[in-house]
Amino acid sequence: MVKEFLVAIVDDELDIVNLFRDALSKIKELSIFTFTDPIVALEHIRMNKSKYAVVVSDLRMPGINGMDLVYKIKKENPLVRTLLMTAFEVDDKVFEEYVKNKIIDGFLQKPLKLRDLESEVHKQFDIYKKSQSIK
Repeated sequence: MVKEFLVAIVDDELDIVNLFRDALSKIKELSIFTFTDPIVALEHIRMNKSKYAVVVSDLRMPGINGMDLVYKIKKENPLVRTLLMTAFEVDDKVFEEYVKNKIIDGFLQKPLKLRDLESEVHKQFDIYKKSQSIK
């Protein structure tokens, strides 16, 4: 039986989520969901929390910022891997605390190369599979 895992891409820019979805759709075993509204993303992730392996979120978004979003997601499912991305410089004690406490599992600086995104999602998915003892 082939298991299918979910990846969420959350960014308030439609062009970015579409570009990232197309880049990540090459990874077998993963279904990519895109959201331009972090509140809608959070609801979908809550409803499917056991299926999500990786969440990639922008830092600055209206409604819920990326750090608040990944914090809420980790409270729902501590095993999901979270990647935060931003075009802005991050020098924040809250960010450092989230990384230290493994609320944020990785960081991507925009603009980013699609191969770097693919590589990081692959890496986080492999870590997720090991935590689930999935071959």
